[in-house]
Amino acid sequence: MSDKKTETHVPQHEALPLPDYDHLPLGSLQHRIRTLDETGLSQVLTYEEAHGNRLPVVEVLRARLQELREGAQPSGGSPHAPAPEHAPPADTGSQVSPVTSGPAMNPPSHGTPENPAQPRSTG
Repeated sequence: MSDKKTETHVPQHEALPLPDYDHLPLGSLQHRIRTLDETGLSQVLTYEEAHGNRLPVVEVLRARLQELREGAQPSGGSPHAPAPEHAPPADTGSQVSPVTSGPAMNPPSHGTPENPAQPRSTG
């Protein structure tokens, strides 16, 4: 009798059907995996078990896999859609130009007589 274990192919991070999988919070992951079919979800589960093996994540993945095996269908939508948990890229450049900037200000360090809230030093 042979005691040969079957080896499971662990997918590379770049080959996962969920972009940026490792950085998804659990709440987002629960929604994103609903777009995956059984094959894609199995890849993510295999990757998670081989790398992070985080119990809450594994439980969510296994529960969804069971739902698919019982007849659930992947939801519409794309796992590549913009993720709300990631901020949009920052605008580049400043909207301020010499034409739109205000007048130059260089207030004195000891206060001005025009501003009663800022006392002048007498001396």
